[in-house]
Order: sequence, then C-alpha cells, then structure tokens
Amino acid sequence: MLSLRFVLVSAIALAATACGSGYSAPSPSPTPTPATPSSATAVSIPSGASILGNRAFSPDAIDVTAGTTVTWTNTYSTTHTSTSDGAVWNSGAIPPQGQFSMTFPNAGTFPYHCTIHPGMVGTVTVH
Repeated sequence: MLSLRFVLVSAIALAATACGSGYSAPSPSPTPTPATPSSATAVSIPSGASILGNRAFSPDAIDVTAGTTVTWTNTYSTTHTSTSDGAVWNSGAIPPQGQFSMTFPNAGTFPYHCTIHPGMVGTVTVH
C-alpha cells in the first residue's frame, strides 16, 4: 500500500510538473522615451553678450538639417537682435527673456550678427 501511495503521489507530481502552469509573468511594457526633436535647435544670448564677440550667441556656430527651426532666447538684461548678414532674416528687437525663431528650409551657410552690438556674431550652417 505504501508503494501504491508513493507511485500515485509521484505520478501526480510528475504530471503537474510536466504540464506546467503555462503562465508567465508579463514583461513590463517599455516606457516610451520622448524623442528630442531634431527639427528644433536653441541658441541663447548669455549674460554679458554685448562684449563677448563670437561667444555672444551660445552656441555661436550651429549645424542643422534643412527644415530645422532655430530659436534664439535672450537670457541677458539688454535687448539684442539676430540678423542675418545676407538679409535672410531680421528678428527685430529681442527683449530680455524674449525669443525669436527662424526655420531654415534650404541648405547653406548663414552668418548673422546683432545690429545693436555688431561684434556679436554667429553662423547657422544648414545641410
């Protein structure tokens, strides 16, 4: 009788193990990572910009792809401009904490400056 009980318990245990539960914990869903927009680039006008020359726009030289929008933000306490040397754009006055945006649809190299402080210079290169 002991061996019959042993055989019966072993058979049930073996059947349960062989079948398995078929359940596996679901894998956690990946959390989407927000994409950094490749169609936007920021340039800041830092404190003391009027005396920083080619460091007055940060970064002073940027490379972007066609279709990118560049936004200049004046973080200084003095009004500035972003004005292309070739008359492609003119932001007008960008007051302290103000912004100006320009979309570059075509390839080219676009040097620019501040009309109020002509020593402030930068370049946008569009590929």
